[in-house]
Amino acid sequence: MLQFTVPTRDQVSPATQTAFDGLQKMAGFVPNLFAAFGHSENALPRYLAYQSAKTSLNNKEKEAVNLVVSEVNGCRYCQSAHTAIGKMNGFSEEETLNIRAGRSTDLKLNALVVLAKDITENKGRVAAEHLEAFYAAGYNQGNLVDVILQVSDKIAANYLHNLTDVAIDWPLAAELEASAA
Repeated sequence: MLQFTVPTRDQVSPATQTAFDGLQKMAGFVPNLFAAFGHSENALPRYLAYQSAKTSLNNKEKEAVNLVVSEVNGCRYCQSAHTAIGKMNGFSEEETLNIRAGRSTDLKLNALVVLAKDITENKGRVAAEHLEAFYAAGYNQGNLVDVILQVSDKIAANYLHNLTDVAIDWPLAAELEASAA
């Protein structure tokens, strides 16, 4: 496979340079995966707008979806990034590992994680009991639409990393198998 390069600020479009500057200001660096979007003239600003759009999901719920979807898709970059971001949003290391394994000790969050995993694994054709548990946990149809959008957001990033294998510039997430032992 050909080496996929991570472009620098000088190598991207003006709109992407602005996005790089915003990421630098917000995170203190431009994550390699976001920089990889910079090969397309409009992809990074478009992706960031999609990612930061209003949603009915809170930050912990979004990170739970990001973690389980990244695990299903085998994206080490996003597993690592969202473990770090999940911890910034109040998850413990153990909680991030449980979520990546497809479960949570919090009943409402568990219903969300199980459904997001099922959506990802089965391309939207979920088990009726998972959808029923999601609604029984207090979620509604609007939340379901937002979960699907969150899954799709993460699938795009997962696929980009799985295809490009850009270097992981986040603390490496623990291997799930090692933690389950």
